[in-house]
Amino acid sequence: LNRLYVMDLPNGKPVRITKNNFTEAMPAWSPDGTQIVFATWEEKEGGHLYKVNASGKGKITKLTTDPALYIDPEWSYTQNRIVFNRGANQVYKDAIDPFGSLMMEDLAWISADGGKVILIDKAKGRNTPHFTKNEDRIYLNGKDGLISIRWDGTDEKEHLELTGITTFGSSVDMIHAHDGSHNLLPDAENAWRENNKASTPSEIRISPDGMQALAKINNDVYAVTIPKYGQTPKISVSNPEKAAFPAMKLTVMGGEFPAWSSDSKNIHWSLGASHFIYNLPEGKAYADSVAAAKKAEAEKKKEEKKDSTEVKKEEKKEGKEKEEDKGYIAKELKVKVAYTKDIPEGTILIKGARIITMTDAGVIEKGDILIENSRIVAVGESGSLDVPKGAKTIDATGKTITPGFVDTHAHMWPNWGIHKNQVWIYSANLAYGVTTTRDPQTSTTDVLTYSDMVEAGMIHGPRVYSTGPGVGYWMYKIKSLEHAKEVLKQYSEYYNTKSIKMYLVGNRQQRQWIIMAAKELELMPTTEGGLDYKLNMTQLLDGYPGHGHALPINPIYNDAIQTIAESKMAVTPTLLVSYGGPWAEEFYYATEDVYHDKKLQYFTPYEELAQKSRRRSAWFMEEEHVFQKHAQTMKKLVEADGLAGIGSHGQLQGLGYHWELWSMASGGMERMDVL
Repeated sequence: LNRLYVMDLPNGKPVRITKNNFTEAMPAWSPDGTQIVFATWEEKEGGHLYKVNASGKGKITKLTTDPALYIDPEWSYTQNRIVFNRGANQVYKDAIDPFGSLMMEDLAWISADGGKVILIDKAKGRNTPHFTKNEDRIYLNGKDGLISIRWDGTDEKEHLELTGITTFGSSVDMIHAHDGSHNLLPDAENAWRENNKASTPSEIRISPDGMQALAKINNDVYAVTIPKYGQTPKISVSNPEKAAFPAMKLTVMGGEFPAWSSDSKNIHWSLGASHFIYNLPEGKAYADSVAAAKKAEAEKKKEEKKDSTEVKKEEKKEGKEKEEDKGYIAKELKVKVAYTKDIPEGTILIKGARIITMTDAGVIEKGDILIENSRIVAVGESGSLDVPKGAKTIDATGKTITPGFVDTHAHMWPNWGIHKNQVWIYSANLAYGVTTTRDPQTSTTDVLTYSDMVEAGMIHGPRVYSTGPGVGYWMYKIKSLEHAKEVLKQYSEYYNTKSIKMYLVGNRQQRQWIIMAAKELELMPTTEGGLDYKLNMTQLLDGYPGHGHALPINPIYNDAIQTIAESKMAVTPTLLVSYGGPWAEEFYYATEDVYHDKKLQYFTPYEELAQKSRRRSAWFMEEEHVFQKHAQTMKKLVEADGLAGIGSHGQLQGLGYHWELWSMASGGMERMDVL
């Protein structure tokens, strides 16, 4: 909920130790464990660094005087200083997309007692400052791995380069751009499969004793011994047992926010609302005992000289045991913070409106709607409802009311890392009647916090549902059904998303493992169309219940239409980003006065609206557009009793949903069917 809590291990109750009513993030312990430094963000003033006693007693101290974007504060073991990355305050205030927290300009420090900020050096892409106990140097994540510098920014040294597994596809991918320059997959030079390279860490941290490093690669956490001689070691942990230096994979299902214990014996990480602690000495002892047992068994076999039949039986038995033995498992602690859902109370009568119902009642030309405690309890002809005394009345004469819109492909990516206290994207969608959203691929888990805050009434917004980060080709190489289940447990047991996005995660066997695992774990999977009709048909035949984006060819004949309809695979065609031709959004930017729309100007940041509507990179004759043809396919699908969704793809928050409705209707679908 973007608020700071402390919990006594192992079974304590989380207790809030601050009273701020704005974002609190990225906490770090003091070396003696008695204080915590953390970063904040408040809409009017911006960001600061604060410290607070871990006990919650005493006052909270603001360390900084000048507002800025403060990222990843870390306390030095050897000096009374706190190091951090810093970005310009106004730049982050103006940031309208999730990448604003990447705008770090400086590496700096401040006294742990507060005072003047001292510049160390420009950030130059270096981040996540941290320390050892025995060296007065600042360790950082550099472009190629773990590095360190002096306090004056000089004498940069390289300590470690790591690589992980090679995933199914390249991690080099372009985020869709407003001007239509969208590549679903990387360019040929980067060869998304054929020349795919090993994954690199998103974070490396040296241990406080300086002997080891932890690394987060894709969504797994590793520990590796750092050799202290020769050139910078380059170590692959794709198979930790065969790594050039001692290494271990610590996570089974994945993990986030990895950190060292002060004694360098434990590595901590989180997943959803769970906290994990991996004891390295215990893990090593377990691994050594397994290795010793294997060696003893091998020697025993050799001595007994069993015949080939007996050996094969024994090997088969061992293989089964090996599959069941997952090795040393980190200790898991549940962190439960209770909050009350925000449910408005009271009774409201909306009177005299034209009401478009989705029932046999059809259109009520002059009707009333009775709402109690945020629930519609009655709809009928004006004056026909039994209205309790004291109900608030809203005169809606001349207005038309529909049920709230549901956007089933709503990319709404707020600020990541340091969260804003209000989300303009959520407000814009509410303003245009979108009351329920489902984002199929959020890239990060930040959405889980934002969704909780909406439910708690801390920020306003529609119902924010999502698949969480996509189960994507850039993250995984699925090895078995068991591996698929381990990956998906992140979503079923920890993220609580109820659904996943299977994003081109592998070949057909791997995609089948994912849907089999999803069924077992009671997750609803949807897919990425990928401009590949054959792929789409195999996903249909394998039982995937959701399809994102348009079927990429047209016309689609009745045999395929009937199969899709009877399978009940829900298709959300996202016509604003149509396959096979210009995106439908280009049609509306060319034919509508988007920039001067007063409502859009109110709910959309100037930069966003101006970028998207004042200059477009392309113009197309009307007959070049293909969205009408895709809409004809959707008409046939709906008339065959198939399932369809409206998804605006986040192209223009709020109004984009209506554009998608209009686009769906362009193929001749009945208006009530569109709604």
